[in-house]
Amino acid sequence: MRLILGSASPRRKELLAQLGVTPDAITPPDIDETPLKGELPRPYCARIAKTKAEAIVAGAEDVVLCADTTVALGRRIMGKPVDKAEAAQFLIALGGRRHQIITAVVVRRDDRLWTREVVSQAKMKRLSDVELNAYLDSGDWQGKAGGYGIQGAAGAFIPWIEGSFTGIVGLPLAETAQLLAAAGWPVWRSA
Repeated sequence: MRLILGSASPRRKELLAQLGVTPDAITPPDIDETPLKGELPRPYCARIAKTKAEAIVAGAEDVVLCADTTVALGRRIMGKPVDKAEAAQFLIALGGRRHQIITAVVVRRDDRLWTREVVSQAKMKRLSDVELNAYLDSGDWQGKAGGYGIQGAAGAFIPWIEGSFTGIVGLPLAETAQLLAAAGWPVWRSA
């Protein structure tokens, strides 16, 4: 039995390490993450995580772990910005407002799926031009839903959260541990 992490995110690998779990393989799937017309954020996130898990080639006894995180401002899906201009648009739109961070987790073993969506909320302060431009110039927005990562410098922009901090980072540990255990992965084995 192997554990395959279907993600290129270094944050997800680091979060798994907090549980003492090291994937045997890291295989990010290449899928189309374009939202469907009229698709709402939570179903979108769940669909993408499931599509990732189903795209991974694995043996019958292997456990596949995939996740997807998206930021939602109302019904608007804010995925990974394609460039600095889109990151700026996201950060300006989020400024002074509460928003949702949705992380869908899927664990697959053979043809069985275990799924969970974790919804957290955060509020981003309004950014000054200096803060916005410095953050954009740092490049820390790249590859991050909503154009920011709470675990980095943008943590200074988030005065309030409700929900799972690790879910906001990209992998809710409590729920992930439960899903892995349900699939037969020995999360709490002694080293």
